[in-house]
Amino acid sequence: MEAINGLLLIGMLIFTANFVFVLAHVESSTDRTSNQILKLERTFPTNEVGLQNMKFRDHKRHSKILEGNTIGILNFSLNGASDPSLAGLYYTKIRLGSPPQEFNVDFDTGSDDLWINCKPCVGCPRLSQLGIELNLFDPAISYSAKPLTCLDKECPTYHQCANKNRSCRLSLNYGDGSLASGYYLTDMLQFDTILGPSNLTANSSARVIFGCSTHDEGLISQEGRAIDGIFGFGRRESSVISQLSSRRITPRIFSHCLRGDGGGVLVIGEIRHAAMVYSPLVTSNTDHYNINLQSISVDGHKLSINQNVFITSESQGTFVDSGTTLSYLATEAYYPLMEALTNAISGHATPFILNGQQCYKLSTSGIKLFPQVTFNFAGGASMLLMAKDYLFNYSLQDGISSMCIGFQRSNFASMTILGDLVLKDKIVVYDLAHQRIGWVEYNCKKN
Repeated sequence: MEAINGLLLIGMLIFTANFVFVLAHVESSTDRTSNQILKLERTFPTNEVGLQNMKFRDHKRHSKILEGNTIGILNFSLNGASDPSLAGLYYTKIRLGSPPQEFNVDFDTGSDDLWINCKPCVGCPRLSQLGIELNLFDPAISYSAKPLTCLDKECPTYHQCANKNRSCRLSLNYGDGSLASGYYLTDMLQFDTILGPSNLTANSSARVIFGCSTHDEGLISQEGRAIDGIFGFGRRESSVISQLSSRRITPRIFSHCLRGDGGGVLVIGEIRHAAMVYSPLVTSNTDHYNINLQSISVDGHKLSINQNVFITSESQGTFVDSGTTLSYLATEAYYPLMEALTNAISGHATPFILNGQQCYKLSTSGIKLFPQVTFNFAGGASMLLMAKDYLFNYSLQDGISSMCIGFQRSNFASMTILGDLVLKDKIVVYDLAHQRIGWVEYNCKKN
């Protein structure tokens, strides 16, 4: 097992070809802990989709945001491309049941539940353009499966049950318009444990609550994005990370490092780095990963933006969301930033609008003309973005390379969403134990 170069992994769970939890001893100068790791892959449909379709999916996702001593690390190896003109997702393999059945599930920080498509199912996809084999979970062949009823207080919808004798119902609506419905059950999540520095392995398992979907609708049922289910990593008690951390099997912390050229690693647990900076999570009025953005600078010059636009409330704030491809800025922040970027390269590039996106005709070397952008957050933490962090090559115009700005004006005037485009080539840590998010520039190719 290889760790990330130059980093201290506080526990590890590594996923390679299979879903694998890894318990490994990692020593620091102050403590000694047993730890864990997990594997995630990223893929894209074989067909390229339009920018408008991608923005539509992001828009639907963001509308839902408005509604709504042995501890280790899970490490996911990521594959795929980072081109935002392709609709992609991150997925990992998991093993559920006894004997174990294997599934590919979408990793999602914007939702909480783990659910799998189950037999029998109406509307569940049978084919996928992602290059993966689709499967349906069969509770009948798992001797450890136990359906939950409304009498069970561990039922996630216990307080919504009108008839306590009925099954514990699953009904999930996602931001892209997708729907999964069925029932909840408990079964064994299978994983492998590495014991100490010897790297000897032993089979282990833990009983978890998850959803059995018997009816799918929307994008999750379409071949272009078809997957076996979704693995939610949200902040609520129903998420698997909350279930396992409450029993001290895994930590209440996870991290990712997305490569700029595609792929990377996702880690459940803490990655410590000397240069890591942190900003406090907003703990009120939200179940999402919300931090306080305070100002934006271009080449060190603070933009004139009314700070009230960054104040967190039920209808506005700044969210970190790995499920969003581009990044979306509150209206009052978007226009000053676009003006500053355009002024900085005036005379060196020809601006034009492509499908509502601000783009520029310029040579490949012209990317060096774009200025640095800095997001400044509560707690003194800043996120420095070079041109490569917010530009992408969308298409060719007249044989000349076209670079487009990855920032979009938010469909919800005062909402700011930091998506994959600005999160790549950084270690990002979601520290639920200390209610903070951290990040540091890092060459994710070293993973």
